[in-house]
Amino acid sequence: MKKIIFLLLPFLLSANLMYTTNYTKEIGILESFDIESSFLYDPIMNQMKNSKKEVYKDQRFFQAMDDAYIFIPAVKNILAQNGVPPEFLFLAMAESNFSTKAYSVKKASGFWQFMPQTGKIYGLRIDEYVDERRDLVKSTEAAARYLKDLHNQFGKWYLAAIAYNCGGGRLSRAIKSAGTDELSVLLDPKMKYIPRESRLYIRRIVSLALVGNDEQFLLKSEYEHLLNRANAYSISTVKVPRGESLKRVSELVGIPIAELQRLNRHLKYDFVPPYINGYEIHIPYIKLLEFKQKYFEDEIKNIYRVHIVKKGDSLFGIGKMYNVPHSVIKDFNALKHNRLSLNQKLIIPINNKANVEKMTKEFYYMVKKGDTLASISKQYKVSVQDIKIQNKLNGNIIREGERLKLHE
Repeated sequence: MKKIIFLLLPFLLSANLMYTTNYTKEIGILESFDIESSFLYDPIMNQMKNSKKEVYKDQRFFQAMDDAYIFIPAVKNILAQNGVPPEFLFLAMAESNFSTKAYSVKKASGFWQFMPQTGKIYGLRIDEYVDERRDLVKSTEAAARYLKDLHNQFGKWYLAAIAYNCGGGRLSRAIKSAGTDELSVLLDPKMKYIPRESRLYIRRIVSLALVGNDEQFLLKSEYEHLLNRANAYSISTVKVPRGESLKRVSELVGIPIAELQRLNRHLKYDFVPPYINGYEIHIPYIKLLEFKQKYFEDEIKNIYRVHIVKKGDSLFGIGKMYNVPHSVIKDFNALKHNRLSLNQKLIIPINNKANVEKMTKEFYYMVKKGDTLASISKQYKVSVQDIKIQNKLNGNIIREGERLKLHE
């Protein structure tokens, strides 16, 4: 009997130490939200935490963490730089499940689910080319500033989280009605000081943070690597010139195009906007040195065509011809108005594979002084007869400025 007791003693001591360590960590997580330790015994929050552990056996929690492995260090760093507790990472998980392309029926979008108006207030650009609510770095910086403003307004981090969900005005009225900002009072289900969604929201964030920081739980899973991976990967931001193609960057630097697109969900096209000063894109940090060594600016050839304006052309018609919004053509060519001039050259960004294939098989040639059907035929390896048939020419006479359709 004594031997059994002695054998069990180390196990019991170890188990007790693990429990104490985990309990201390859980208290620390609550303190980061300015929540009292008694909240650990909140029945609804505990039900969420325990049910999540069951649900996460279905790998949904782990899959979200795994998919966001490259995002997590960047998010934590930005939060820390702005004085926001790192546990607010799990507010993003509650909002979007760590997806930069998340979109709600209320028109909230991105990792932090910004509404358009709030996003613009915090400096996020939303236009024809980009939606920076989906930019991991810029949206996290905006969310950190927003949360810090809410914390400055209400004085406690759990109140900042609640206000993020239901709005500062709604929370201010709730606190005034309750006569206190204590969490236990605001969560009263009978008084309903704050909406039910917000009562569940703060519990959900806390339960996610508790599970996501439970090392023993992670160690028992097949996703043990998440404990180290979150510190091993990150992203870098680099500036490229206006109109640069993601495909070209991918090929030059050796980054799979799908990964590059995933890091730059804020781009509405596979090319950088035509902003005069260029634009920043994100690449994996481990590719930064390679980018510096291999990337160089060059004329964009792969996704552009040059259209020479002919009689009767309009921006709208040209846009329709190339399946590109006429406003995009206008921006890329820095046009101040919609008027076009005969023989004016326009840069046309081709934004999808179908258009690229179409444009490489068919193009138009503008006849120059001294050209003949024979010289054009030789230059483009298209027979004179084919040129005549494609352009319905009865003879061999062509005129300067005339546009000829050519199939390669």
